[in-house]
Amino acid sequence: MVECPTCQKQTQFTPENRWRPFCSERCKLIDLGEWASEGYQIPAEPDVEEFSIGNTPEESPYTKH
Repeated sequence: MVECPTCQKQTQFTPENRWRPFCSERCKLIDLGEWASEGYQIPAEPDVEEFSIGNTPEESPYTKH
């Protein structure tokens, strides 16, 4: 048994659970939607080249979340 990452309901992590580690297709799609809308992000350091043209972090053309 594992906790569904979306709703925290206990669900089986077995081949029979086609949505694993999620409890349902709904929870799987909610999680996918969070990634697609950039609700989840993996932190990263700014690229050195991003600032090599003289931009400060505040002047960077990239959106910071």
